Amino acid sequence: MDIKGLTGAETLLRVLATMGVERIFASPGSEWAPVWEHLAKPYGSPHEIPLYLSSRHEEIAVGMASGYTKATGKLPAVMIHTTVGALHATMALRAALHEHVPMVVLAGESIGFGEIRGPDPGHQWLRVLADTGGPARLVADCVKWSFGLNTSALLPATIQRACQLAMAAPQGPVFVSVPMEFLFETMSTNPPAVASFPSVPAALPSAIADLARLLAAAANPVIVTEEAGRTLRTVEHLVALAERLGAPVVEGWHPAFVNFPRQHPLYGGIGGSAHLPSYLKDADLVFLLAAVAPWHPPSSAPGPATKVVALSDDPVRSDIPFWGYRTDLAVTGDVEASLGMLLERVNEMIPAGARASRAERWHARHQQRRDALAQEGRAAGATSPVDTRWVVRELNEVLPDDAIVVDETITHRLDIHRFLDRLTPGRFFSGSYGGLGTGLPTALGVKAARPERPVVALIGDGSFNYNPVTAALGAGQEHRLPILIVLFNNSGYLSQKSGVPQHYPEGWAVKSQTFVGTSITPNPDYAALARAFGGFGEKVEKPGEVRAALLRGLQAVAAGQLALIDMRLRPINTSGEV
Repeated sequence: MDIKGLTGAETLLRVLATMGVERIFASPGSEWAPVWEHLAKPYGSPHEIPLYLSSRHEEIAVGMASGYTKATGKLPAVMIHTTVGALHATMALRAALHEHVPMVVLAGESIGFGEIRGPDPGHQWLRVLADTGGPARLVADCVKWSFGLNTSALLPATIQRACQLAMAAPQGPVFVSVPMEFLFETMSTNPPAVASFPSVPAALPSAIADLARLLAAAANPVIVTEEAGRTLRTVEHLVALAERLGAPVVEGWHPAFVNFPRQHPLYGGIGGSAHLPSYLKDADLVFLLAAVAPWHPPSSAPGPATKVVALSDDPVRSDIPFWGYRTDLAVTGDVEASLGMLLERVNEMIPAGARASRAERWHARHQQRRDALAQEGRAAGATSPVDTRWVVRELNEVLPDDAIVVDETITHRLDIHRFLDRLTPGRFFSGSYGGLGTGLPTALGVKAARPERPVVALIGDGSFNYNPVTAALGAGQEHRLPILIVLFNNSGYLSQKSGVPQHYPEGWAVKSQTFVGTSITPNPDYAALARAFGGFGEKVEKPGEVRAALLRGLQAVAAGQLALIDMRLRPINTSGEV
């Protein structure tokens, strides 16, 4: 591409576009004035530069980019405000790093502080915005690659390389700080001609052959996955493989996607602490497919008579300090391509229908589990106040077939997965990874990617309080991204409270019913927040009101309004609130 004579700011925009970046999610500061100038410039085609969506908080910008990428697989860019904005963004960047979500994150800085000939960036840089090493140093541990641009001549090639690195396996966020002084400069050289993204290699054929032989020879294989649902084609391969093997598929404790159709007869449910061992106790082979932490603790693996095999683009998870899972065979490669190769080899070894009797046994167990859940869900509707299981059961009944769900809950998560059995692959995304505060922006990013589809954000009141709520609701209002927020409101942090009786069952807290730091009281009028941003808000306190309220919320979203339904559950503290 010919960029000679263009400013650094316009070069930045044009190079991003040529690398396939269609959206920029931003919460910028004053250093981006040269970019804003070129965003106002008329262009011959809307595809010459990316579409720019401004938000009101850095965590919103990164979260929206994450949701957008999860829903589309496309690479976004993010623009944030120098050192201070980079620090706001790091919690969301850490999540993107561990979830392998690619994005190119750009922050401005100053390297001349007004002493270089040209436009003066302003007195604020040296006094309040500068840190030794700049923003690239501050975020280095939360991204897969971080670089502070040190000469304008490298600007175009560095942006190209950042895009490539973000999409290279394992994918993840990358960071470039761009001095404001370079955005004003005129480019004198063109960037190199590069292929957009490096191809992600599949596993070695010999490793696939070894894995296929082990699977075909197993008398009772079980498949465990947490991230297979990253692409729909991967799920299609997984369904075909499970059917050929007659093997159940169990999702790990923290599935990031819908990894297997939940009404499929071979679906084994979510692998909680009591659930997964019942599937593994008779297994002679466990296949870990894109699984991060399939059981806990890692040392509680099946015995030596049970083989454990793994397939992932990063099977031993280099991004976490400890893994510790025994594997008899670990195969590295792009999951979708490698699983397709594996399916071909297994199909050659096992005739169609040969494992039908094995599958029938799992079919019966699947139906028993669904019948028990149905009974449990109905019983939850007879209790008062509102029960999480009843809310999710009712949502499962009214959820449109094309709706997408984003989840940022902790103690409600297992019930959400258990009772939302109508969800199909591609219609669920996790909105948190350890830290809280990214659920609403993730949902907004999914809505930006799929504006024609209903998007539902499920969130606990504890998570809600960590989100930049007014910034999120404002961004949704500004960009016309209406989502339905279902708030599971138990007036506190149940996950924090649960640890006390677990570790101190006879302790002072249990005896006195005094649980410090767990309450979120007095309970505010959360529904009023939606109305403040032109949306629909409603508080629900009785089980019989749940379905009608959800339907009203979905109708509001369909009409272009944000909606928030505050589901008042049993408070976690009834006495001794501190």
